[in-house]
Amino acid sequence: MPGPPCAAAFSQPRLPRVKIYTRTGDDGSTGLLGPGRVLKCAPRVEAYGSVDELNAELGAARALDGEGWLASELETTQSRLFSLGAELAATTPTAIAQIERIGDPDVETLEAWIDRLDADLPPLERFIVPGGSLLAAELHRARTVCRRAERRVVELQQSEAVEPRLVHYLNRLADLLFVMARWCNRRAGVPEVEWRARGQ
Repeated sequence: MPGPPCAAAFSQPRLPRVKIYTRTGDDGSTGLLGPGRVLKCAPRVEAYGSVDELNAELGAARALDGEGWLASELETTQSRLFSLGAELAATTPTAIAQIERIGDPDVETLEAWIDRLDADLPPLERFIVPGGSLLAAELHRARTVCRRAERRVVELQQSEAVEPRLVHYLNRLADLLFVMARWCNRRAGVPEVEWRARGQ
């Protein structure tokens, strides 16, 4: 008599587990997608580390998006950030050739999302104080991390070859996150707080 349908899965050979710790970084160095090791404070590591932090911020935003207003956009963006970070970590043509790289269509996708969401918003007349709903506040925070990642990539460009399209993507993504934050506040019925100098 045949066993339950899932029985076959348990009879398949299992791949070895990947160890979480290797101890190879205990000296303050880390490996890249290519030969050799660099210090964990190297500009390239700072760049892709900031992109990783941005990805985690977007994960927090997705967790707060209980209605799924931006679920598809955020999920797609997180996937593309993995590709962007991998390209920053790659140091040889062979490694780069194996990566699904960020391209102009990815930037154009962000621009289309910006245009669609911004069409639902009132014109921007003053600076907006970051905050509002929990989701909007998290998107504002992600925007600032995105700007830091952009700065780190620009800094890396000063000493090593970095494709300009990576900066284009991060620049446009920061704009998108700002618009997303405004859009989420409006959809949630939370008024924006405009910044005004004292006496205004």
